[in-house]
Amino acid sequence: MTRVFITGTAGFIGYHLADLLLEEGFLVHGLDGMTDYYDVALKQRRHQMLLQKPGFTATEAMLEDADTLDRVADDFQPDIVVHLAAQAGVRYSLENPRAYIDANVVGTFNVMEVARRHAVRHLLMASTSSVYGANTDMPYAETMKADTQMTIYAATKKATEAMGHSYAHLWNLPTTMFRFFTVYGPWGRPDMALFRFVSAILEGRPIDIYNHGEMYRDFTYIGDLVRGIRLLMDAVPERPATPDDIAEGDSLSPVAPWRVVNIGNSNSVRLLDFVDAIEDVLGIPAQRNMMEMQKGDVPATWANASLLHDLTGYRPHTDVRDGIAQFVNWYRDYYRV
Repeated sequence: MTRVFITGTAGFIGYHLADLLLEEGFLVHGLDGMTDYYDVALKQRRHQMLLQKPGFTATEAMLEDADTLDRVADDFQPDIVVHLAAQAGVRYSLENPRAYIDANVVGTFNVMEVARRHAVRHLLMASTSSVYGANTDMPYAETMKADTQMTIYAATKKATEAMGHSYAHLWNLPTTMFRFFTVYGPWGRPDMALFRFVSAILEGRPIDIYNHGEMYRDFTYIGDLVRGIRLLMDAVPERPATPDDIAEGDSLSPVAPWRVVNIGNSNSVRLLDFVDAIEDVLGIPAQRNMMEMQKGDVPATWANASLLHDLTGYRPHTDVRDGIAQFVNWYRDYYRV
């Protein structure tokens, strides 16, 4: 059985990926710090559900704890490492930037050291669409220059892409970075827009709509996202013999077994239309509090996911209304609403 070490398995994405891999018969060991950035009870519940399934074990520890990380990896002997744990959230990076350096930069270095020491078959690490920063040429393609990050969160993620490339080059470590685009769905994070909007509308509270709703996001359903990660696990990058061996549109490095891949729905949705869809699913109108753009925010994101399709034959496809309905069903059930 293939042994997959996943960081962040009590998190939104890590939980869903671990669940998918367990269903397919993988052995999975998860690591999570259970930080209190949002409701720890939600994280604990995710882990409890995974621990009920055969093939899953877990350790509670911080990424910055290199000794524990090394010990866990030595015991588990992973074939593949999927690094999802991070200090998330664009807004919070304005308040506590040091947390992002500690978790996202130092923690990622520790994970890369684990992958190097165990010479894993494939290291996969999460990045973000936020690395595209101030770029206005859309849809975003992986081969575009991305040097204008707008927040420390985005900057730390771009740093991990560079760190991953250097390790891939120095140690011939096959590495895939994936850039996520506004992920949503059941078991989502309470700080994200869909969760906040649904909670407020059901409780009769107003929702804050930034830039007066004239914002666009490539909303990507969680099931589509983790299916993309699962398929990318098998798309192991190889160091090209020459730059001419790199296909057009491929982000494969000319000097390392390294590439970056967008995972997005390839459909940019206006925020006001997103709110309309939530209202339709709930059957309740929202009290809309129109606000100016927040510091560090970008007006639009939109993924070109052609490379994902070229590598795996897969395209995310869930319609945003269907995805919202799935989240609302989960929310009503989990919170007994």
